[in-house]
Amino acid sequence: MKKLFSVLKYTKDYKGYTALNIICNIFFAIFSVFSISLTIPFLELIFKDDDSSFQAIVNKGLPVLHVSLKGITEWFYYHMSLMIIEQGKAQTLLIICLVVFVATLFKNLSRYFAMYFLAPIRNGVVKDLRNKMMKKSLALPLSYFSDERKGDMMSRMTTDVIEIEWSIMQSLELIFREPLTIIISLGTLIFISPYLTLYVFLLLPVAGLVVALVSKSLKSRSAKGKVVFGQLFNIMEETLGALKVIKAFTGERFVQNKFEKVNQDYNKISIGLYRRADLTSPISETVVLGVLLLILYIGGCMVFDNTSALSGSAFLGYFAVASQIVPPIKQITLAYNNIQKGLASEERIDKILNAENPIVDKPNATKIEHFNSGIEFNNVSFSYKKGDDGYVLKNINLSIPKGKTIALVGQSGSGKTTLADMIPRFYDTDLGEIKIDGISLKDLEIESLRKQIGVVTQESILFNDTIENNIAFGLDSIDKNKVIEAAKVANAHEFILQQPEGYQTNIGDRGGKLSGGQRQRISIARAILKNPPILILDEATSALDTESERLVQDALNNLMKNRTSIVIAHRLSTIINADEIVVINKGELAEKGSHQELIEKNGIYKKLFDMQNFK
Repeated sequence: MKKLFSVLKYTKDYKGYTALNIICNIFFAIFSVFSISLTIPFLELIFKDDDSSFQAIVNKGLPVLHVSLKGITEWFYYHMSLMIIEQGKAQTLLIICLVVFVATLFKNLSRYFAMYFLAPIRNGVVKDLRNKMMKKSLALPLSYFSDERKGDMMSRMTTDVIEIEWSIMQSLELIFREPLTIIISLGTLIFISPYLTLYVFLLLPVAGLVVALVSKSLKSRSAKGKVVFGQLFNIMEETLGALKVIKAFTGERFVQNKFEKVNQDYNKISIGLYRRADLTSPISETVVLGVLLLILYIGGCMVFDNTSALSGSAFLGYFAVASQIVPPIKQITLAYNNIQKGLASEERIDKILNAENPIVDKPNATKIEHFNSGIEFNNVSFSYKKGDDGYVLKNINLSIPKGKTIALVGQSGSGKTTLADMIPRFYDTDLGEIKIDGISLKDLEIESLRKQIGVVTQESILFNDTIENNIAFGLDSIDKNKVIEAAKVANAHEFILQQPEGYQTNIGDRGGKLSGGQRQRISIARAILKNPPILILDEATSALDTESERLVQDALNNLMKNRTSIVIAHRLSTIINADEIVVINKGELAEKGSHQELIEKNGIYKKLFDMQNFK
């Protein structure tokens, strides 16, 4: 039971609204039963044909009101008899109808305000969950996402969060409103006829057992459906991001077939889920109706037996109150189904929120304000998955003095990018340590560390926003003059002015409205505006044509002035003038030295250099 309502943990920040929702639901349950049971004494009197009986009741005097069926009934009999004598039966009926109407009005007002106070809870929880999931997604290390599909992550932040919203709404009703309605109704039934209510207690659990059996597999089926929906989401995301390649390789049919297969799997799971869920309500209603009909028979026999204490009017009221148990039982079955599906979503969401993040600040981490001396790699080894047979990097010892340009070269997959990614702590070392100015990276505050570093990657990562906002990305305020100056240094100012709205031009998804060279120069302008003392260039010109490469290389040269630069390059012509060239081979530091020194060594570097036909 504790796990069943575990989704309510998300409402802890909305205790005030929750309390108001509960109070309104209590009033709803009270007025629901009151509006029906109020008619019982009147029915008893209205069916009396002899008006003298009303006068006889009044002549007995006002009875003492006490909590019992007889005491309350006599008290009502007296006042209604007095009203019938003074006003007449028609007028009394009108008054009773008005009282029932007012009670019903208050019942529906209570229902509305219960939902009114529930609205900020359900929507607030959705907002909080999405904020938390986005915050956690931004905080998790890059290694986490190598095992996760982006589509599945997006599915958890959308459909799973909506399931939680419905589960919270249904949980509050399942805990408070519906049980209260049933409890108050049962209390009223006991008050009218304890004997007849005994049958209700004996037979109603049957309905609960049937619902539990039918709903048992909903959670597992729902969890499976969400996994498949995540796959569907992932295919859509990949397809929209790779339309050019799909069309170029005439892969439309392949992608469509793949999508339709996963979509069909999701369709089958959803059909089974809905059929199972839709089965619970009619089954429970049928069972409860059978119970009510049995009570109708037993109660009718009691009325026919003149020795019974149950009168005809009391039985009519009893049956009317008993029938009020059916709607809340139906709602409980529906709520139970939604909560089961919500539990599956909760587990998927908690998998992200509770994911371990090994790259975090230590308590009282040192804040680095300036980069003063250099970067050191001391016996650094690293593997992406702990327990791998081998390391991606093995026993790396490297010193990068301040103001120097260090080039990392080697075959694809040798570990160059991984080595550079460890400087801003995208990954942490498994063995050894990396130091900046003699302080271990693990002892530094991550945010302050990354503020010292600028990154320009091979693939220009831009956002669907204006050119100005892309250049000033990550800055709290935008100085337009500095943005323009950064663009000029990056050789981007001229082509920006040629855009329809200049610096306010939206560049589309991933900068799709710009050429590759233009996108790269925007990325360089972004790094220039940040003005970091340490620069990482990851094959920043490898994907460009000759003219764009020259423009970008000039921009890079401007960017690298008076900075400590780590340059990853396949085109060795771009790093001939580096202060030191480091050759990485199969995760190990194989050679290092200047271009001329490495050529003279006649080793791996010379072989790579000769293969590119540079003289």
